[in-house]
Amino acid sequence: MLPQELIRKKRDGQSLTRDEVKNFIAGLTTGEISEGQVAAFAMAVFFRGMEPQEAVGLTLAMRDSGTVLKWDLPGPVVDKHSTGGIGDNVSLMLAPMLAACGCYVPMISGRGLGHTGGTLDKLDSIPGYVTQPDLALFRKTVAETGAAIIGQTADLAPADKRLYGIRDVTATVESVPLITASILSKKLAAGLQMLVLDVKTGSGAFMAKKKDAVTLAKSLVKVANGAGLKTSALITDMDEPLASTAGNAVEIKNAVDYLTGTHRDARLHDVTLGLGAELLVLAKFAPVKTARAVLEKTLSSGHAAERFQKMISALGGPSDFVENCDRHLPRAPIIKPVYAARAGKIATIDTRGLGLAVIELGGGRRVAADKIDHAVGLTALAGKAASVDKSKPLAMVHARDEASFERAQKLLRAAYSLGKPRRPTPALIERIGPTGK
Repeated sequence: MLPQELIRKKRDGQSLTRDEVKNFIAGLTTGEISEGQVAAFAMAVFFRGMEPQEAVGLTLAMRDSGTVLKWDLPGPVVDKHSTGGIGDNVSLMLAPMLAACGCYVPMISGRGLGHTGGTLDKLDSIPGYVTQPDLALFRKTVAETGAAIIGQTADLAPADKRLYGIRDVTATVESVPLITASILSKKLAAGLQMLVLDVKTGSGAFMAKKKDAVTLAKSLVKVANGAGLKTSALITDMDEPLASTAGNAVEIKNAVDYLTGTHRDARLHDVTLGLGAELLVLAKFAPVKTARAVLEKTLSSGHAAERFQKMISALGGPSDFVENCDRHLPRAPIIKPVYAARAGKIATIDTRGLGLAVIELGGGRRVAADKIDHAVGLTALAGKAASVDKSKPLAMVHARDEASFERAQKLLRAAYSLGKPRRPTPALIERIGPTGK
């Protein structure tokens, strides 16, 4: 079928066959289909949606546009994916915790998107760490250490990269079928056997409304399982930062503190254990009742911290990073508190605003070509219901200069509202199992 006829068919609300989708994605990958045709296809899907079997076909076609990894390992191959938020550094802790349980975690992560932080940008804070290794080093690291957190290579799901770039400039990013295929094609290309999804809702999430987060989670779970990948999802709260830090190096430090037991943010701990427990249950490594305890043991024994260090060393980072992370991580020259205009309790937080404050400091990108300052960020972030006054700040700002500090301070103060706090939303809101319920 000619590309324009396939676009017409979808434009008119008809379902596409798997072969039709496969041929269109093949043309997208080779460049035989023009950007205008890809944009028209994306817009047709945006308005008309896709049936589950169409979304499965699109996901598999995008997976098969490049290399599909196969693993011969003595344990299950698992991963998690988050839709993004502020202070969400779960991947940094969960991957080594799962590896310490006997799982293998080939984690393909991304860079910051919009106001949210990116795992790869955080890892770039570590001197020498290679976030874009070749496939041989990626395989070796996973096999020998149990986990490797890297970026998408040119070999994995290349159709996704082209399609996403076109969606980004045609106002079709929010299409649920296209989001679903984009996320899952990369996960399927990584050769996973089990996947857990962290779909966030709240002021710091892309899906601010819970109903939209549930719709996306159900689409992801249904399509993933339809494509043969055993998957479940958790709806989690992003109406306040997940951790008490937001930035790059500061979130790496927070992860090291978590793994070593120096400091663990309660909500971050709850989500990390919740996601990890889902995977251990899916992999039949532990029953529901004891899965969290199994993960906790990897922390108390120090095995998770050891795995994290091994992964860093294997991918080019310092051999003493966990022990001496303060010495290795970049540090901002200005670290100052920001106080509220008056004393009171935190009633609401515009979490997206906190992400924008990090970008204003230079810790994120306004445009794709921007260079990130890994040292800047926010620490000691006050959570909902916390008391603030002249001795208890809203946060500590890590800035490169006074001008960026002042801009971030303004955004920070605007993000916090004082008043009578409502009952806090639990970090874990809802579970969607492999059956979609």
